[in-house]
Amino acid sequence: MLKKIFIQNFALIDHLNIDLQEGLQVITGETGAGKSIILGALRLLRGERADLKMMADPEKKCIVEAEFHLTDFYRDLFEKHQLDFDSTAYLRREIGTNGKSRAFINDSPVTLDLLKAVSSQLIDIHSQFQTSDLFTQEFQFAILDSVAGSRDLRDNYQILFREMESARKRKQEKLQELQSLQLQEDFQLHLFNELSQAELETTDWEDLKQKYATQQHATQIVELLSEAFQRIDMEGAGILDGMGELRVKLSKVAELSHEFTELYERFEQNFLEFKDIVFELQNKSEEIHVDPSAKQALEERIDRIHFLLQKHKASEISELIALRDSLGRGQEQILQLQEEIAALELESNKMQPALEKSAAQLSAFRSKAAEKVSARLEKILSRLGLEKAKIQMQLTPLPQLGIYGQDKIEILFQANAGFDLRPIQEAVSGGERSRVMLAIKYILAESAFLPTLILDEIDTGVSGKIAEEMGVLMREMAQQMQLVVITHLAQVAAKGDHNYKVVKLQGAERTTTTIIPLNAEEKLQEIAQLLSGATVTAAAMEQAKALISTPM
Repeated sequence: MLKKIFIQNFALIDHLNIDLQEGLQVITGETGAGKSIILGALRLLRGERADLKMMADPEKKCIVEAEFHLTDFYRDLFEKHQLDFDSTAYLRREIGTNGKSRAFINDSPVTLDLLKAVSSQLIDIHSQFQTSDLFTQEFQFAILDSVAGSRDLRDNYQILFREMESARKRKQEKLQELQSLQLQEDFQLHLFNELSQAELETTDWEDLKQKYATQQHATQIVELLSEAFQRIDMEGAGILDGMGELRVKLSKVAELSHEFTELYERFEQNFLEFKDIVFELQNKSEEIHVDPSAKQALEERIDRIHFLLQKHKASEISELIALRDSLGRGQEQILQLQEEIAALELESNKMQPALEKSAAQLSAFRSKAAEKVSARLEKILSRLGLEKAKIQMQLTPLPQLGIYGQDKIEILFQANAGFDLRPIQEAVSGGERSRVMLAIKYILAESAFLPTLILDEIDTGVSGKIAEEMGVLMREMAQQMQLVVITHLAQVAAKGDHNYKVVKLQGAERTTTTIIPLNAEEKLQEIAQLLSGATVTAAAMEQAKALISTPM
């Protein structure tokens, strides 16, 4: 139950406090007085977009707050969203001077989506312009499932359906990813094999280039070394012999004077190093063979590595190895994707039987309820002056399961005898829409736990006896729920348990809107004014008394 509404700095409202009661609350007021402003403020609590232009004073923040009295029915809703539950709940929306919006539930900051999720379960605002809801599959199934008592079954079905759809969507995404990889597979496999065949791990790039240089100049190197060895080993005048003689002489000098010992030792070390160098040169010289085939093999290997480096814009062999390994992982990705696709296929296949069973149960519940709903609606419409109206909720099977089950629903309607039933969006007139929607809201009030319902001029386009019957219906609905009705009809206003009037106040600087509760005398005066206009006549007063005293 909606207990209080507080509005600050919204359009023509400076400060407004509204206390609401149980039963039928009726709000009246002249056209343009500001009834729609109050609804606009409440829609902020429903998560609708805030507009800075609606702030009366741009230097002050706008606040809309509602206080609700809750039963234990709503405990699960609050616990589901990890909110503290109490018998009293406060929902608030603030719009700052900078245009930023903040939302609160019980003084705890929440997201706008969460505010919307909670408020939509606590308050339902139906405008005269929203009768197009009647034409949607969602609304039509909501009617049928409420009467059939299958709302929980439908909710569970939809949870399972969304899970299966999610698995199928993920499978489709994986399939697209796999196809993309497979389109590149041949080229990537070619690159992988090309790099693998290059034996990159066993290649020392610098050593390979040195070996090729040696083989390329092998003849010249052998000739130069041969000439060097001849000079070193020349009999009687070779370098080694000369150094040997010098060594003996320096040894004797060192023996004669220790001043030369250090120099001798240095010569000795270099002499030994020289002999070792000559030995290694001889060994390498013996290893060098002029081999055209070896030279060609080295040249081909160098060209191959150089080609791969240029092709992949790499500067080192380690980069080629990393690329090869990456391409190898691409093959692993394909295998992994194939496994994931198979798992998702299995997951959705496992859910299919349970989903089909749930859809069949839903269909059975709905088929039983469809005739009952149609008969109940026709009875209510007859009370509203559509005695010959026929309405039928028609279910037809779908080729595959959808979000609402295995059925498609269509409401067929005809207002007058002698005409064929047609889809309601084609058959219903503007004035009939309001009456059909009220009839639907009435049976929903009978069969579903509805939140506080606000009907904004749903009685537009009717008058006289029909208007009075509408008021009676609303009074009956209010016995099942808290109902707030905004109306211009005296017949409806007369049925109110509590009446309020929206008025404009002309101030020195600006016009403001407020709402005032009406006592019994003020209620009588307001109904008479609705009947006769600005000048209340004695006849209007008598008629107003008659409307109020008319038994339900």
